[in-house]
Amino acid sequence: MKKIILFTTIFAAILSMGFAKAKKTDKTSIAVFVPGIIDDSPVYNMLVQGVKAAVEEKNQNLSKKEKVNLFIMEAGTNQAEWGAKITALCAEQKYDVIISSNPSLPDLVEPILKSFPKQKFILMDATKEGNPNIHTICYNQYEQSYLTGYIGGLMSKSNKLALIAAQEYPVMNNIILPYFEKGAKAANADSTVDFRIVGNWYDATKGAEIADAVAKKGVDVILPICGGASQGVITSAVNNGIYVTWFDDNGFAKAPGTIISSSVMKQKEMSYNVTKEFIEGNTPWGTAEMVGIKEGFVDFVQDDPNYIKAVPADIREKMKNLLDDIRSGKTEIK
Repeated sequence: MKKIILFTTIFAAILSMGFAKAKKTDKTSIAVFVPGIIDDSPVYNMLVQGVKAAVEEKNQNLSKKEKVNLFIMEAGTNQAEWGAKITALCAEQKYDVIISSNPSLPDLVEPILKSFPKQKFILMDATKEGNPNIHTICYNQYEQSYLTGYIGGLMSKSNKLALIAAQEYPVMNNIILPYFEKGAKAANADSTVDFRIVGNWYDATKGAEIADAVAKKGVDVILPICGGASQGVITSAVNNGIYVTWFDDNGFAKAPGTIISSSVMKQKEMSYNVTKEFIEGNTPWGTAEMVGIKEGFVDFVQDDPNYIKAVPADIREKMKNLLDDIRSGKTEIK
């Protein structure tokens, strides 16, 4: 990580020399930084759709000279390159805000801001409070993780679950992993969770190898949070006849009968909201917001035919009751 930060700092210095005289127009200009590939990630697809919708709505009644500019950078899955690419955007000195989504971005962005202290960032699916250049919105992953662990605990026959993550980061270590385990144990006190790391967000082969390894140890329910590597986990789960619980979007169609749950976040709607808020000059800089089930930005899919077919009625009823209790405030996940 230190090497990445050093590289981005040097890169920033070089680029800032070349772009120092770049002229900022009076028009509002927004960049979307996609830390991955849009077509491979529903989360990033929703990010782009939401920002585009807000910009298009704003531009409807504006002249060409007044229209909001929108630039989208697809950065790819190699996280080692993200810092340099974000730095390049900052060095152009023409984007009023850079909007993105990934839990690892606050730690990546803060060192870059030392070279570009006027740049603003809105980061979703992330948490950072107190930096006047950053506003973050995170989805209530206490709830997401607990619900996912709860159904995993109910569906597991071996009482052995696994969480396969792309990497370790604060939200993963402090929220997703412990609350996935907490939910599993609430469903079945004998549940255990095996935590494994892929090392990146794209290596499907490595994802499959890890899933194969935990399956051999008796794990029969896996939660993958590892980007493109999740496809390898799904392939392994299908081959090993075990279950997958899914995060962030409706994943049932990826492997009907294998994927037993989908907790979703309303990224498109939130991307639209934060973009509109920025255009109107109402972004609460320096703050970190969390939204969940009660606010309507986190949900657990209950009406998908593949869910109904894969999960027994008594377990579906338990999930419905838990979700209703969280939504009404009767149960608080903390």
